[in-house]
Amino acid sequence: MPTIVVEVMPKAELLDPQGKAVAGALSRIGKGGFTGVRVGKRFELTVDGPIDDATRAAVEEIAGEILSNSVIEDVVGIHYPEEQA
Repeated sequence: MPTIVVEVMPKAELLDPQGKAVAGALSRIGKGGFTGVRVGKRFELTVDGPIDDATRAAVEEIAGEILSNSVIEDVVGIHYPEEQA
């Protein structure tokens, strides 16, 4: 069964407290060469059957309306499995 991956990140103009905490932790353990960290979400949707245009449209709708909060987050990627010949 194919799996579709949806990636959601906080909007660039908003503060990311989780990212700031991770950046601080990296600095404390001596890994201070990073200028910033942003923390997002990854969703994996397993599809029962082939991925067609209707499935792609449904995933886009789900990503924008359910998996992300459009006020504070952006859907930055929807990755479909490569077609196998």
